[in-house]
Amino acid sequence: FFKTGKGEYGEGDEFLGLMTDETRSVAKKYFDLPLADISKLLASKLHEERVVAVMILAKRLNKADLSGKKEIYDFYFENISGINNWDLVDSSAPIIVGGYLYLSGETREVLYKLVKSNNLWKKRIAMMATFYFIKERDFSDALKIAEILVNDSHDLIHKAVGWMLREVGNRDIGTEEKFLEKYYKQMPRTMLRYAIEKFPEEKRQKCLKGKI
Repeated sequence: FFKTGKGEYGEGDEFLGLMTDETRSVAKKYFDLPLADISKLLASKLHEERVVAVMILAKRLNKADLSGKKEIYDFYFENISGINNWDLVDSSAPIIVGGYLYLSGETREVLYKLVKSNNLWKKRIAMMATFYFIKERDFSDALKIAEILVNDSHDLIHKAVGWMLREVGNRDIGTEEKFLEKYYKQMPRTMLRYAIEKFPEEKRQKCLKGKI
């Protein structure tokens, strides 16, 4: 679901109406597409063309050696203006940004620059990049970025933060609960609902009523 009305986050986006399997098939066919052409796809007004671009980049990064991963990572940031909808962020940031940073051992300071941006998508990239770390049971940056975003005003940030907190909890419920104990009363409702979605019902209701 995308909001494409005037003044909404997806304003100006145009859709061909392709299904995910169709775009995935195109991405597979053009796996070796030159980066110059992928850059053109990322600049396209057609949403699915940008989807194909990030699918190709993510697949390529997964199969590349470290220098190849670095090339794709740098290219991603050079073309970051084309990563401008939630599905584009969610299908690329964990693998391309989070994956590269984790495997390379490079400083993660870039995430803190992104999260302090006024750009919705850069903030979501910062949060979603930590999904790779979370899967490796490395929670520190996810929690720090969630802390920065806990009072953000946009529902797409609320959902991303809540989702990543839930993923932390799936691996270490104590770590998630410790974070929630500190912040749940000030969290936007959507963020909290996403974060506690898998809690036992009684505990979930206590959180929603501010009684934990």
